[in-house]
Amino acid sequence: MNPFKNQQPATVLLDWMDKNWLELLVVLVAALIAYYAGTRIVAFIVKRAVKGARHRAWHKKDIEKRQKTLVSLFVTLWRIIVFFTVLYALLTVFFPNIGAALTPLFASAGIIGVALGFGAQSLIKDFLSGIFIISENQYRVGDIIEIEGFSGTVERIGARSTVLRDVNGNVHYFPNGMVQHVINKTMGYSMARFTMLLHPDTDIDGVSEIIDATGKSLSEETDWKEKILSPPAFVSVGEITGNSVEVIVAGKTQPSDQWSVVSEMRRRLLEEFESQQIRLAVTPFPVTPSKKS
Repeated sequence: MNPFKNQQPATVLLDWMDKNWLELLVVLVAALIAYYAGTRIVAFIVKRAVKGARHRAWHKKDIEKRQKTLVSLFVTLWRIIVFFTVLYALLTVFFPNIGAALTPLFASAGIIGVALGFGAQSLIKDFLSGIFIISENQYRVGDIIEIEGFSGTVERIGARSTVLRDVNGNVHYFPNGMVQHVINKTMGYSMARFTMLLHPDTDIDGVSEIIDATGKSLSEETDWKEKILSPPAFVSVGEITGNSVEVIVAGKTQPSDQWSVVSEMRRRLLEEFESQQIRLAVTPFPVTPSKKS
């Protein structure tokens, strides 16, 4: 017999709230605490664990990238756990006999799992690939990488996809399962490497001294010494033609600092070459024959 059969809906709701308000309040308060406080605790634990790792010497930037990547992963997993736990708790409050009601569902879970398995193969592949990418530290949030010919900064590594933003501001989404070959340009350290084309009559020994002195001076300045691990210096002579001599310059920098170091080195070398009257190569322009009328 239904005790609420002859009662108005408002009365039924008030009676139900009178009996269950405390239990409902406890579930909601616990959910909020678990969601917000738990997220902070998980982030704190992950950051301390990464910072305390001693298996290799990590630079500060590497530690920060690893922390952001793992915090994002574990916070997402924590929120998923909290969501389903709170959902089940609310169902038990509203429907006390939910356990008996879910028994047939669990009994048929095997059949449903087989049916969904065929359609979820790519999803499972993406998820497992994402776990391996993060666990193997292939790239982190903040790294500059190249996937399938597209370069950009890693903005997020999710359970299913990796998000890159290129220099034009475009956002690229790559399913983790398709990442077969990735080039990480900011892992551990970066190389500030560039070439310059000089006139064939240039004194290479004199140029190498200028390059080495400029790189050493740059690496000793306050604004640059934290970015440069080894000063940019003359490496070798590259291709030689009748119009130019290629000079190769390279140095080691902190991750992601190679572009700023290369730009500053080029600027200073141009000033030095101009003051020392060292000529750059003059590349001849191809002449297109005019069409006869």
